[in-house]
Amino acid sequence: MDASKATRIGLRIATGITLGFIYVPIGVIVLYGMNAGRVQTWPLRGLTLDWFPRAFQDEGVRQALMASLGAGIGATILALLLGSLLAFAVHRFRFFGRETLSFVVILPLALPGIVTGIALNTAFRTLGLDLGMLTVIVGHATFCIVVVYNNAIARLRRSSRSIEEASMDLGATTLQTFRYVTFPVLRSALFAGALLAFALSFDEIIVTTFTAGSGTQTLPIWIFSHLRLPNQRPIVNVVAVFLILLSAVPVWVAARLSGSTGVAGGRT
Repeated sequence: MDASKATRIGLRIATGITLGFIYVPIGVIVLYGMNAGRVQTWPLRGLTLDWFPRAFQDEGVRQALMASLGAGIGATILALLLGSLLAFAVHRFRFFGRETLSFVVILPLALPGIVTGIALNTAFRTLGLDLGMLTVIVGHATFCIVVVYNNAIARLRRSSRSIEEASMDLGATTLQTFRYVTFPVLRSALFAGALLAFALSFDEIIVTTFTAGSGTQTLPIWIFSHLRLPNQRPIVNVVAVFLILLSAVPVWVAARLSGSTGVAGGRT
């Protein structure tokens, strides 16, 4: 066996071990969500789907789901607006502090979530704002902006301004050029960024813990608060499976849409 073939085999084995380390625990959670017994024991007593309707009949789960959807949609809209505007400003204009602005925009995604959460909590209390859904949306938007910004600016850098200049030369107004030329070029990148932003917001817990008031409980917080209750463990497992699916699907679609334009990673 030559060295190159041995290297390929070694890399495949290492890749398999890494993927197994990541996804086997997720698979176990899925199995526990269908566990016929109330207690988590291995091997399973049997498989059943009875816990799924019970989970969605739980009023607390439904309220937490609506809160997560509201926070995710709100943060995504805010991130789309601010992230795309920032991308246009950084790409199209030269001004003092341009590189610093790019660094400041990306920084929240690299910072530990607990640092961001404490900073936001302090800021909201200093401003006299009551913690609730609005503060959760603003908190989530601080890191959701990054994925929209990264996708938008990557697409802008890959596209030529000559088509916009040609549109203007042919008599189109700035608004018409944006509508018929610029936006179609950016559309898939913005949609991918929006999906990633929603996925990041939907399963976020650290920043949410510091920005949500006592009356606001998202699905991740509901899971964390009920995880220590033995009688609620099957319901928690089902909600965790649902959370995995709702987080994974947008990421998969965004990856398919983004292609080589670049997407941002997860939180630290």
